[in-house]
Amino acid sequence: MDNIGKRAGPVTAPPVVPPDFDRLLTRIGYVNYAWTNTESLLIHVLAGLLDARPQTAKSTATIIHLTLNTTRARIDLIERLCKQENPPLPADATSRIVKLMGEMKRLSAIRNQLNHSLYAFDPELGIMRSIQMKIADRKAGLTYGREKELGRDSVEELDSVLAQIRGANAALWNVISEYGLPV
Repeated sequence: MDNIGKRAGPVTAPPVVPPDFDRLLTRIGYVNYAWTNTESLLIHVLAGLLDARPQTAKSTATIIHLTLNTTRARIDLIERLCKQENPPLPADATSRIVKLMGEMKRLSAIRNQLNHSLYAFDPELGIMRSIQMKIADRKAGLTYGREKELGRDSVEELDSVLAQIRGANAALWNVISEYGLPV
């Protein structure tokens, strides 16, 4: 007789998630959603920087975007294309794009920190915390698992980050629109 579908012990209800913790986790989800939308706009910027036929530039840019598997690699490529000799876009466009890429790098670091953390709630003490899942080599050893207590102000900080990502998104759309980049 097999044990498929049989449970190995009593079933317990999932823990009740306090409203502040739920808001925090929801904001992290919003930040990720907004970031993914914003990062996808790099395809249009890349398409505008490629010296390709307009009808194939977006397709080529999409392939390049998907081949480069990190935000940093995509941003570096766009910055380098802006800085090349005689880029296909005017100087005012490339300088705006380079500035936006700097903002994207800063926001990417915040997003990475959020994504590479664990989040915990102690129901007895009512304490929320993040546990950073990043390893750091130090002279005397390794450090990892740095914990940070989170409060209501953490949700407000995430709202600020979300607003900044949305601002970068709008700024990228402005460049795409103003310079007629392939959409």
